[in-house]
Amino acid sequence: MILNILDKWKRGLGKTRQGLAEKLSRIVRRDDPSSAALYEELETALIEADTGMDVARTLIEAVKSAPIEAEENPQSGVRRVLREKVRELIGDADPAARSFDEKPRVILVVGVNGTGKTTTIGKLAHRFKQEGQKVLLAGADTFRAAAGEQLEVWGNRSGVPVITQKHGADPASVAYDALDHALRHGMDVLIVDTAGRLHTKVNLMEELRKIRRVLAKRMPSAPHETLLVLDATTGQNGLKQARMFTDAAGVTGIVLTKLDGTAKGGIVLGIRRETGIPVQWVGMGEGIDDLLPFDAEAFAEGLFE
Repeated sequence: MILNILDKWKRGLGKTRQGLAEKLSRIVRRDDPSSAALYEELETALIEADTGMDVARTLIEAVKSAPIEAEENPQSGVRRVLREKVRELIGDADPAARSFDEKPRVILVVGVNGTGKTTTIGKLAHRFKQEGQKVLLAGADTFRAAAGEQLEVWGNRSGVPVITQKHGADPASVAYDALDHALRHGMDVLIVDTAGRLHTKVNLMEELRKIRRVLAKRMPSAPHETLLVLDATTGQNGLKQARMFTDAAGVTGIVLTKLDGTAKGGIVLGIRRETGIPVQWVGMGEGIDDLLPFDAEAFAEGLFE
């Protein structure tokens, strides 16, 4: 079955939408849709979806202040107001679609173990290659013995070359060599994998800073992007990771994986409000084509259709 983009979003946000829909339908059936109890229960539903307290209260205030149109039933009106406010909170920018004049476009990918970082890199490589770009992967995770092998599996699957070094090699050296190769061979995109470091490890955070410095020595504008891969199922813990990695690595965008496997899809709003960092990509399934550019319109529609 071939799904269009909006259908993929609706399917991927199904668990979150179901949790919200059940509460909305129960709450808004009441005789007085403007009761204090309605707002309290709606706020609870939003917080359970992991929007965060501040975002939940902002959405509630929007519902309170926006009139329900005469032709709307209360539930449809509340959904409309929520969709409009969610789109407003996220904004219209689509950072994933930015163009870069310099080549290669250097993307540093960071995140803790288990978030789906290597899988994300493989899916990004596949997507860029499908767009006709020449892609190179760099395995700068030299601490974990199997990391290079896993990246090579994805490289083979995506049909793109991979540069790695032996286990224990200097990660910054791998990144430098890969960038040098990319520049000499006219690659369009270089994606650099890094160790699945714990965000509490100060020495490993310093290594990230070193990789950035070394890349900049070979190409002053690099890295052009630093993507932090977060597991949507971890909820608010992802905010802690975002803050720590931003300090160390200058995160410019977030990839939110496993969004289809959680009822806490509201974390997208929490991340945007708390960090100011845009979600650029979302993982909506296991397939190689299930990494989607973030779309505020589709996200709002998927939550409150």
